[in-house]
Amino acid sequence: MKKKPAIRFFCYCNNIPKPSSALNSISQTQISIVFLLSLLLQPISSSSSSSISSPPPLPILPIPSASQIQWQLGNMALFLHFGPNTFTDSEWGTGHVDPSAFNPTNLDAAQWVRVAKDAGFSRLILTAKHHDGFCLWPSEYTNYSVRSSPWRDGEGDVVGELAKAAKEAGLGLGLYLSPWDRHEPCYGNTQEYNEFYVGQMTELLTRYGEIKEVWLDGAKGKDEKDMEYFFDSWFSLIHQLQPGAVIFSDAGPDCRWIGDEAGVAKPTCWSLFNCSAVKIGGTDSRYSGEGDPFGHDWVPAECDVSIRPGWFWHPSEVPKSARTLLDIYYKSAGRNCLLLLNVPPNSSGSISAEDIQVLQEFTKIRDSIFSHNLAENALLDASSTRGNGEDDRFIPSNVLKEGIYTYWAPAQNHQPTWSLYLNLQEFISFNVLHIQEPIHMGQRIAEFHFDILNEEGVWRTVVRGSTVGYRRILKFPTVESQFLRLVIEKSRADPLVSYLGIHVDNFSHLSSRCDKTLGAGINGSDILRQITLNNSQISAV
Repeated sequence: MKKKPAIRFFCYCNNIPKPSSALNSISQTQISIVFLLSLLLQPISSSSSSSISSPPPLPILPIPSASQIQWQLGNMALFLHFGPNTFTDSEWGTGHVDPSAFNPTNLDAAQWVRVAKDAGFSRLILTAKHHDGFCLWPSEYTNYSVRSSPWRDGEGDVVGELAKAAKEAGLGLGLYLSPWDRHEPCYGNTQEYNEFYVGQMTELLTRYGEIKEVWLDGAKGKDEKDMEYFFDSWFSLIHQLQPGAVIFSDAGPDCRWIGDEAGVAKPTCWSLFNCSAVKIGGTDSRYSGEGDPFGHDWVPAECDVSIRPGWFWHPSEVPKSARTLLDIYYKSAGRNCLLLLNVPPNSSGSISAEDIQVLQEFTKIRDSIFSHNLAENALLDASSTRGNGEDDRFIPSNVLKEGIYTYWAPAQNHQPTWSLYLNLQEFISFNVLHIQEPIHMGQRIAEFHFDILNEEGVWRTVVRGSTVGYRRILKFPTVESQFLRLVIEKSRADPLVSYLGIHVDNFSHLSSRCDKTLGAGINGSDILRQITLNNSQISAV
């Protein structure tokens, strides 16, 4: 028996008369009964128990490496800017500050790790050497390091202490080794300095166990000495010494800069990219921010931002609020990126109490919003399902399972649109949509919208989006409904959805009415544009 598409049920809803009260019980009961019947009209298989299963969809290139998937699953990382600048109230050191300035009285790398783990960060990235050239490990290639400082009587090793604490806590370790070195005398001699840099990189990648991320950038002061960095040689060495590490730079090769230091990605954000089209230090912020739907490389974006105005700790500065961090989270991790939040240790060598308090509040807010999927008990159907719904690997209900390795897949018929339908079995209020793709199969979705069925039995769009990728989180004014629909309008191949969640955010300030002007949201940093289309309120986020 051929299955009748459930989509027909929703077409019938357009003809339901408007209920006389806000929630007419008879009309809503009729809708629920028809919906349940549509779910029960599954095809009766005439095949025997030895029928052949449908193969999974073919991945669409490019696809991520194993280390890139692990990086993306981490969601957030903690940046630690620490060095002489911490003690001299500076951001970019001159490279000529006496090493004796570095003398934390109570350095506690284990505390840094506890703070990161308690706040849900998967790894820590330390500025092993910033632009001033001062090394937080006893390098054999320079005396400008902790070896020449009074801290631990010259026997200390910040990198070593952090590596040990991170390993014990089960968190990953990343290191930033600045190419720009304002202290090293050979800086400016291309051959000699590249050899010097490779020597220091080798020390870091062979002394401290597994390194999960190596962070590079093209920062360089104006009128600085002319230098050519041998990035390709560096990248090859890093992958040789630490094959599981991802390398960050403006051009990848494994993850890329988003193009700003505000932690904000573009609303459209592809992991697809062309590394050859980008020069490190010469970033095109739009290209870096949006990625490239026709890109040949898989290079997801990382959003770096500091919890304070500066990157290093300064006694006069205060941290951002938890609500501001939530706003940044939506615009980074919620836009197919990894959030790299800088939380700088203070001059005593610990993370300040006020920063910890903000992180604790940020964690509680995130947990209150995302720890529970309000759609977890929903009944699901789809416009079509791969294998005619007989293969559990592709059925619509997979989208309620956490993780990217289970998913809904539509039939292989190249439809103009694809739809997922949800019956929540009761009226629920919500204002957040959370979608994920199985990125190991490639990034596919290019345009979608999310609808609710209103009291008149008419679909009303509440939010539109473009790319999804590993994670897309969209906010919109609070709505209430029992019946929901995700419509995918454009996709690079048959779309695959691994997760769909709806949530309530009681912390972000979103207007519930249509405004003709731009409205400020959380701490003035969240701009939500309200537009009217087909008599429906749509949030363009």
